[in-house]
Amino acid sequence: MTELRPRAVLRPCALALLALSAWPAAAHAHVLTGEAASFLTGLGHPVSGLDHVLAMIAVGLWGAQLGPPALWVLPIAFPMMMAVGGMLGLVGVPLPGVEVGIAASAILLGAMVAAQARPPLALAAVLVGFFAIFHGHAHGTELPAGQSALLYSLGFVMATGLLHALGIAIGGFHRWPWGQRLLRAMGSGVALAGGVFLWSAVA
Repeated sequence: MTELRPRAVLRPCALALLALSAWPAAAHAHVLTGEAASFLTGLGHPVSGLDHVLAMIAVGLWGAQLGPPALWVLPIAFPMMMAVGGMLGLVGVPLPGVEVGIAASAILLGAMVAAQARPPLALAAVLVGFFAIFHGHAHGTELPAGQSALLYSLGFVMATGLLHALGIAIGGFHRWPWGQRLLRAMGSGVALAGGVFLWSAVA
């Protein structure tokens, strides 16, 4: 088996970063109406908040640490359940403690990465899916008036998947001892940021 080189991991990571950096600019640089505006608004929404970005990247990092099948199960479970939460938000179903749930997701997912936790796959998927509902609900309740709910939802689900892909690309570094230390440090940083988000949510 050919060993994966750092350059092979960096290439998809760099491409994902380039795409993510371009989307918000594209969404704001063009005043569009109708379907394109709805999709671009949804596409840019997950990357507009650091709390969302860190939690979604942490899912990819954790999946990479756990390896197959978690490598694919977690990044699939999150968007699926986020879509459920988004639908609840779109139709006006209240969900208590959304901001607290989002902050808690960063704390716990970051802690899982920092500790290199290896729970049963079902438990990891349930944890990821549970927090995804809060993220989705937050997105769903912020649909701009007059835009397509379906295309907006497709946009934020696609952006979420690419944030997971970015986390998986970075998580490829765990193959090396220095990469394992890097991922633990990143997980600690995500958890610490989540604590700041939680403080802001309850203050």
